Amino acid sequence: MAALAPRILRRCPLRSAEPLASTRGSWDRMCGAAPSPPAALFVRPCGGSGPEAHGWSWWRWFCQPVRCGSTAVRLDTGGGFARFAVGDMDRAKEKGDQRQQPPKKKKMSRKAKVNQLKWYRLKAKKKMKSPNPEVRIRYKLGKAKRKEEWLIEKLRKYDVPMTPEPVHDPEILTEEEKFYLKRTGDKKKHYVPVGRRGVFGGVVLNMHLHWKNHETVKVVCKPCRPGQVYEYAEELTRLSKGTVIDIKPNNTIIFYRGKNYVQPKVMSPPDTLSKQKALEKYRYEQSLEHTGHFIEKLEKELEDYQKHVALFKNREGATSVDEETTINDPTTTSGSE
Repeated sequence: MAALAPRILRRCPLRSAEPLASTRGSWDRMCGAAPSPPAALFVRPCGGSGPEAHGWSWWRWFCQPVRCGSTAVRLDTGGGFARFAVGDMDRAKEKGDQRQQPPKKKKMSRKAKVNQLKWYRLKAKKKMKSPNPEVRIRYKLGKAKRKEEWLIEKLRKYDVPMTPEPVHDPEILTEEEKFYLKRTGDKKKHYVPVGRRGVFGGVVLNMHLHWKNHETVKVVCKPCRPGQVYEYAEELTRLSKGTVIDIKPNNTIIFYRGKNYVQPKVMSPPDTLSKQKALEKYRYEQSLEHTGHFIEKLEKELEDYQKHVALFKNREGATSVDEETTINDPTTTSGSE
């Protein structure tokens, strides 16, 4: 059967191009001034192999752009798939190349990562055990500065944007009212603690819960750096809309709720941190403070070492000059004889 196939194909008569003329005219009318395909392209070849042997000789003409109005339609057969494309293919390819993402980095194997870590540790160990003190100090200083930058980046995540609120108008109190409120605030035992977390949503919530039954509330700030109690007082005044009556030397603030106090629906302000995040922020701040002190200490050590080296070089230079003068001066040699 395979031997008879070429003979049968040779006997196939050629198709006439007359029925294709009507098709060409309708195609020209539909597409305007688009170039019409020659009738010979639709004729089925009698021999050969591949797509043309199966009657697909018209695919070359079909892949050419067909203009309908101001757009060009192409049949893209690249990559083993047939796709219709509108517009200029070269520009589309350029845009596609521009949108391509950079190549992904190859994933390192576990053994390669371990070897890299071993290399870094060996390098750091050599610097730590270097006989030169300047190398050791500079290594510690660089490591501390990198940690400081990392802590600053971490603390930026805990910055809460302050929502614009109406300006709070504090109530005007007479001296007699202030004296009375101080006495009552000192006598009462209820208080709100402000610990290492600082001011967060829970502190303001507790103040409003105390103001539900009492006019005043004490806020005890421990631990507290010198002058930090005034920062706490300003922050709590903004968040709770209360009035500061007195700030005592033992870092205690007395707040008054106001004459026309109305308990808010949301007692914990939205522009404050939660209890857990406030503790994380405190730990990063504490670590940043200790790292800053350590950097100052290392910088002072490095400066002292450089001064010591410069002084030692000056002494060596002076002694060498004295020896040269004694050798070249004949009076000293004769006097010694």
